[in-house]
Amino acid sequence: MSDIFTREKRSWIMSHVKGKDSSPELLVRKIVHKMGYRFRLHSNKLPGKPDIVLPKHRKVIFVHGCFWHGHEGCSRSKRPSSNIEFWENKITRTIQRDNHVIEELRKMKWEVLIIWQCEISKVECLSNKLSEFFQREELSDGSKR
Repeated sequence: MSDIFTREKRSWIMSHVKGKDSSPELLVRKIVHKMGYRFRLHSNKLPGKPDIVLPKHRKVIFVHGCFWHGHEGCSRSKRPSSNIEFWENKITRTIQRDNHVIEELRKMKWEVLIIWQCEISKVECLSNKLSEFFQREELSDGSKR
C-alpha cells in the first residue's frame, strides 16, 4: 500500500511532529505538578535530555510516543508498510538509543520512568503509576522499598 500523501506533503507532516511540549508531555507535567512535585524540563546535563527531571529525588521521566519509540505490543506502534527498511532502521536505532540512555542514567544513580503515549488516555492509571514511582525510595544498600 502506497502513501496517500505526496512526498512533499508527508515531509511537511513529519516535520511538524513535536519533540517537546507535546500534549501527552504537558498532561504528565500537569499531573506531576498537581501532586506537589517541582521539576526541570529537558535537562541537557543528563543523557537523553529527559522530559521531566526531579533533581531533589534523582528521578527522571520520559514521555514516549508509541510509534517513534517502538512500544512493544501497542497498536499505535504498528510499522508502516511502505519504505519498510527505512522505518525498521529508524525505530530500531531509537529503541537502542533509549536503552543506552536508560542504562547511563541508572549508572549515574537516577531512577527512570517511561510514560507511553497510550497510557495518557487513562488519567487515573497514569496518576497511580506516577504516585508509585514517587513513593519508591532507595534504601542505603541500593535496594528499593
